[in-house]
Amino acid sequence: MKEDLSEATLNGLNDYQVNEDSYECSMTTDIAVFGYVDNRLKILLTKRSVGNFTDHWMLPGGALQANETLKDCAQKILFALTGFENIHFEQVRAYSDIERHPTKRVITISFYALVKPENHPLTLKRGVEQIDWFDLDKIPANLGFDHNQIIRDAHQFFKKNLKDTLVVGELLPQKFTLPELQNLYENILGLELDKRNFRKRIFQMDILKNTGEKKPGVKGGPMLYSYKDHE
Repeated sequence: MKEDLSEATLNGLNDYQVNEDSYECSMTTDIAVFGYVDNRLKILLTKRSVGNFTDHWMLPGGALQANETLKDCAQKILFALTGFENIHFEQVRAYSDIERHPTKRVITISFYALVKPENHPLTLKRGVEQIDWFDLDKIPANLGFDHNQIIRDAHQFFKKNLKDTLVVGELLPQKFTLPELQNLYENILGLELDKRNFRKRIFQMDILKNTGEKKPGVKGGPMLYSYKDHE
């Protein structure tokens, strides 16, 4: 059994409550945007012409303003730096190491998003010097801040989600074959999957619809599937 808290400790709990003199710091959001191009999972990075680490590649990210939620901030930053909008993304984790930012104390909340690059052409926005897609195993060494860790964590979070639900709908065409779906899974997870077990697991999830169509131009004409929420 834990020892009882002393009266002094209990009185000290008053110091842990939020008040006008409580410590404040800046907050930012960083978004790991994943795309699937030529059977390769890629990450979107930007090189900016302003701010810290101007000679480094970075994830799209920026500061939270007083009138914004974290989601508002992520959407604002993503549009401002990439032009992408109306994209589904999920929160990953928080980063609060004391000296992670050279200017002041900053806590970052990270997100990941999934897009079809062909639906989101890259354009240089104001303050962005370069923007490009990179293979996950060919990420530039000159990354700013702790973005290498944020990318790794987002990728692991993404892979973990695959165990419970199909979260790759925005990476494939509306209609796709089972081999294409399995190839995507293998690329994301970084391992080879047994064809029979993979299909058994996918059909158990009951989220695919057989369109009754066959993929044109391919020998044998494999069946095309879609997600049931696209009906």
